[in-house]
Amino acid sequence: MGKPSDYQWLLPASLLDEPDRPPAPRSTRDWVIDALCFALGLGWALLCTAELLSPNPEIVSQFGYTPSWLIWLDLVVGVLLSVALWWRRRWPVHLAVLGMVAGVFTLTGSITILILLFTVAVHRRFAVVAAVAAGATVSSAAFSALRPETGSSYWESMAWSAVFMVIVVLWGMVVRSRRQLVVSLRDRAERAESEQQLRIVQARALERTRIAREMHDVLAHRISLLSLHAGALEIRPDAAPAEVAGAAGVIRASAHQALQDLREVIGVLREPAGDDSPERPQPTLGELPALADESRAAGAKVRLDVRIDDSAPLPAGAGRTAYRIVQEGLTNARKHAPGTAVRVTVEGAAGAGLTIDVRNPAPVGRPSLAIPGTGTGLVGLGERATLAGGRLVHGRTADGDFALSAWLPWPAAGGTT
Repeated sequence: MGKPSDYQWLLPASLLDEPDRPPAPRSTRDWVIDALCFALGLGWALLCTAELLSPNPEIVSQFGYTPSWLIWLDLVVGVLLSVALWWRRRWPVHLAVLGMVAGVFTLTGSITILILLFTVAVHRRFAVVAAVAAGATVSSAAFSALRPETGSSYWESMAWSAVFMVIVVLWGMVVRSRRQLVVSLRDRAERAESEQQLRIVQARALERTRIAREMHDVLAHRISLLSLHAGALEIRPDAAPAEVAGAAGVIRASAHQALQDLREVIGVLREPAGDDSPERPQPTLGELPALADESRAAGAKVRLDVRIDDSAPLPAGAGRTAYRIVQEGLTNARKHAPGTAVRVTVEGAAGAGLTIDVRNPAPVGRPSLAIPGTGTGLVGLGERATLAGGRLVHGRTADGDFALSAWLPWPAAGGTT
């Protein structure tokens, strides 16, 4: 459904305080209607002229003798009014006033004048329509006085003219009211849809707030346990090793659970990405071969060696961190040592941890150029590895190679690293 502004051209210009604003480009339907109106006005003008020029005694007795010059002048005026119908949407009132003036003596332009009156009734408010209709009535009265019909009285001719004008005006006002109703219904539907979307967003926000408040209580409980056991260790530094180990285990488990709860809170409070753009799944170790192939396609020499014990599942966070470390290592090798062979080794098992090693020799015959911003990626990786409970080192080795090495925890099932 389009916006209400897309349908404003259906409203009369007077309601938009733009009585002479240019209309929207004609649609196919508009072109067909305008062409029919032009054909109707022009056809009536030619038909009337043919009848007035014919030697039919009935025509002569009905309209009386009409001079030849008036017949041809009437034809010219009728044709010009018919051509003016192409601009009736742009200047309806102006053309209607012109039709009133011509309607004092023209017979060939009568249909065109009714079409202009209909256009005013469609596109202008009632006060303007009433003024134009009154002017058309005066013009019709003058025409009946100047060119009376011999077969009927003056008031009979006026009555028929008034009937036709009332029908045309009422028809135009009905069309105007229908267009206003259509735009009003579209506007109401648009507002209802917007309000529904707003209610959905508010409901989501309230639900996220409720869950976050609940998780806050859970975190407070976890942290209070941490404080309690840490205080016990502080008060009893000479406790038995078994008691110290037990308290440390409780602290570690509580801290791990608190971290998981905190991640859930952050996930709840994060704004959704939207239905059309779902968040892409984060890469893990399974995407390392594709990453190496991508580097090879860019011209790098990469040797990938992955030795992982699949008997226990690798934590998703550790897999993502390992992928980012290898990705950054390959990127740095391409930037600072292009053309050299890069060796990537990833090995580990549950309980022993995960080791990542990316190294490449120094470039031969190429000076080391300082690149602005160098090192920020490695700093970020170091922070990521530390938050994951691991460590990361990088630098030159004794044999001159550049090495990026990291170790990440991989807890054993039911045990500690």
